Amino acid sequence: MAVVKVIELIGSYPNSWEEAARNAVAKAAETIRNIVGAEVVSQTAAVKDGRITEYRANMKIAFVVEEIAAG
Repeated sequence: MAVVKVIELIGSYPNSWEEAARNAVAKAAETIRNIVGAEVVSQTAAVKDGRITEYRANMKIAFVVEEIAAG
């Protein structure tokens, strides 16, 4: 029986929300194994001088919790 844990994080990227979401998953995958799902909860942006300077994707990332082998 699998147990899945969900964490929240924010990915950012200067070009688009899609790339911000992709960046969030890629960065999470550097330290988290067994990622099985991602949900974009909301999208925001940083604005300076009337222009968007950074796209942000607020994400939920789901991953399977590994079992420790009894030994």
